[in-house]
Amino acid sequence: MPDMSASVSLAVTHLVPLAKEVDENKVTPGVLGFIVFAVMALAVWGLMKSMSKHMNKVDFKESSESSDSEANQAEKSDSAAKRG
Repeated sequence: MPDMSASVSLAVTHLVPLAKEVDENKVTPGVLGFIVFAVMALAVWGLMKSMSKHMNKVDFKESSESSDSEANQAEKSDSAAKRG
């Protein structure tokens, strides 16, 4: 583990001059934070638009033909069970 702490301390020494330029009393997400947030917002918007399109294609009412054929199938199986 001595290599890990040495590399961390080396990275910190390179970042210290950059940190001195930033106001120590102010913390902001910066441009990168805004870009990440904007990309996530666009992804959620696209997913919601896609979900809305797919939900509009769904037919929530059961067709009468399928319910009639299921009822006939059930009657046939009941009568076959009584016979046999």
